Amino acid sequence: MTPPRTATGSATPSARSGRRRGARPGGGELLAAAVGAVPGGAARPGQQQMTEAIERSITSGEHLLVQAGTGTGKSLAYLAPALTVDGPAVVSTATLALQSQLVDHDLPRLADAVEPLLGRRPTFAVLKGRHHYLCLARLDNSTEDEPEDTLFDAPAARPGGGTKWLGEAGRLGKQIQRLRDWADETATGDRDELDPGVDDQAWRLVSMPARECVGAARCPFGAECFAEASRARAREADVVVTNHSLLAVDMIAGRHIVPPHKLLIVDEAHELADRVSSAAQAELVPELVDRSARRARPLLRPDVADRLTEAGDALAVGLAEAPAGRITAGLPAPLREACTLLDAATRAALDAMGDVKADDPDPVRKQQAKAVLDELSTTAQRLLEEADHDVAWVEKPENGTRRALVVAPLSVAGTLATHLYDERTVVATSATLALGGRFDTVARALGLDAPPPAPPSPAAAALAATASGGRRAGTPGPGSEAGATAVGVAVAAGSRAATGTVPATEGPGWRSLDVGSPFDYARQGILYVAAHLPRPSVSGLPEAAGEELLGLVGALGGRTLGLFSSRRAAQQAAELLRARTDLPVLLQGEEALPLLVRRFREERSSCLFGVMSLWQGVDVPGDACQLVVIDRLPFPRPDEPLAAARAAAVDAGGGSGFAAVSVPIAAVRLAQGVGRLIRATGDRGVVAVLDSRLETARGYGPFLRRSLPPFWYTTRPEVARGALERLAKA
Repeated sequence: MTPPRTATGSATPSARSGRRRGARPGGGELLAAAVGAVPGGAARPGQQQMTEAIERSITSGEHLLVQAGTGTGKSLAYLAPALTVDGPAVVSTATLALQSQLVDHDLPRLADAVEPLLGRRPTFAVLKGRHHYLCLARLDNSTEDEPEDTLFDAPAARPGGGTKWLGEAGRLGKQIQRLRDWADETATGDRDELDPGVDDQAWRLVSMPARECVGAARCPFGAECFAEASRARAREADVVVTNHSLLAVDMIAGRHIVPPHKLLIVDEAHELADRVSSAAQAELVPELVDRSARRARPLLRPDVADRLTEAGDALAVGLAEAPAGRITAGLPAPLREACTLLDAATRAALDAMGDVKADDPDPVRKQQAKAVLDELSTTAQRLLEEADHDVAWVEKPENGTRRALVVAPLSVAGTLATHLYDERTVVATSATLALGGRFDTVARALGLDAPPPAPPSPAAAALAATASGGRRAGTPGPGSEAGATAVGVAVAAGSRAATGTVPATEGPGWRSLDVGSPFDYARQGILYVAAHLPRPSVSGLPEAAGEELLGLVGALGGRTLGLFSSRRAAQQAAELLRARTDLPVLLQGEEALPLLVRRFREERSSCLFGVMSLWQGVDVPGDACQLVVIDRLPFPRPDEPLAAARAAAVDAGGGSGFAAVSVPIAAVRLAQGVGRLIRATGDRGVVAVLDSRLETARGYGPFLRRSLPPFWYTTRPEVARGALERLAKA
């Protein structure tokens, strides 16, 4: 049996109330206990500063933006003060990797350390969307009327009209049987605890999206529901760990999913606005309309069901005729007609079905059918409305036949301003919150008012002073071997904390803080910009950039993470190195990403090349990764509908859409990519940007550089290659 992911099981009300009655230690004391429990552990200045700032926010109710660089130890910095609040504290993450780190490592370690201080062991729970949990109602019902949900690989006869899980000898049938066996053993029903796992097709058959759930009161398995049990555990835990997607759904749905709380910590906060946009996004897909019609057919008269099928066919025709990309001049006539037919057909079907009642023969299936039809109707109406606050586009992936008509909000800042901050204190943290040396861009994206103008920090001024090309203030010049050795090649004898990188600022009801990083970036790494290369213009990898890449990788002898703006550029780079070197080159897409990252760590001379999913979340400390190459500045592509629409809206208002939208997006992406290099105090290496605009663009070049860690900066290729050669010898 897989135990529930809590520190000591569910917290009891008496334990929780006991914590409130007694005198409680402060967050700083709890942090010190957690750090002291590690042999040789010592709190870092930035970590302590962050904990103290969060405690002040808990007391004052002010919201807080905290930029905490890699190596700060921000997880413990916010988990310790989270244990000082009444009721549960909620932590939201963007990635499964961070969620797993919190639940499997940081929270158990903290619970062990602070139990003597609190007089009890604090508890924690993970809260995910319903579709992450096994649904016993779906497991008990067949879907034999839906061919795409069949349980066998090849068609088979159904003796006697079929059985519930016909074809269990097939691949899916075996997986379903495994899930049936697991259902009798698991305490949580959480998919992440199923090892080995099952594929997505099998899991869809036994999980229930929230919109299709009838609720515990009307479900025959309501008393045993794993999703309901997870919510019950969350209500009694001291710390609830969830994800940005569920947090977004909770806000949009009126905040009834995540348990009531007074403190919300948003880690990886630079991702939140995009996740809220995704949650508020809707789409019409012909296959979904067709599947919904077949699911509803047993509950409808044939003529009503036929109208749904006809609407799906009209949508397929309209999408086939429409070009891919953003819709700027109103829905094309075929798509408008399809949406009109679909809206009318779904409304007629919903009226014909009536309400879900306790005495319905199959209330679960009826609720599923109604939920999908209601969503289709709402989406069709939204598209027909063509509101100014929405963006619509036709999606046609290059690989695959799936086509969709998509609608999403132009901005979610208003949604966040209305729903994120009310009746709770919010702490938003990330390694990349201050763009261009300021917090105002991220603050606006998160629905907070912009802060007053702040003077440039000493670090920002030093970076600006290097714009013409060679060094950070106070360091030896790049032309000398001594200078290149001192910065980015020799490990500092004792890393000094970088403090005051960005000045603290504030706005109405919020303030910001940059606690720096324990890394001495100016001595551990070099930022090299290939300013002599032509401005990138063509797609793929230009020949000159390819030669530059060869020279850099050859100087180090591998150990290179290549971050590319397109799959074509990554493939060309891999082909080039495979043809002209003997180095092992790993290319994203040729194997599963976790396997590629593991091989990159283990094979000392290997190179790993890939696209946007490698720009964040890849953590390879040590000498396995000492060169990060970025082929071009990661501006959004012109065919990214939301970014293009948001930029156009700014242009229409008299501003610069490129400066207000594209540059901040590039700044976040670039900072995340550059952050792959230095992951520990002993790391050394070079970040090489093969896009000359980072040096030559007078408008946005300095802004982008100020958004990066304060590496020693050069535009001289011989300096970068010399440093890499010394690293190779070391």
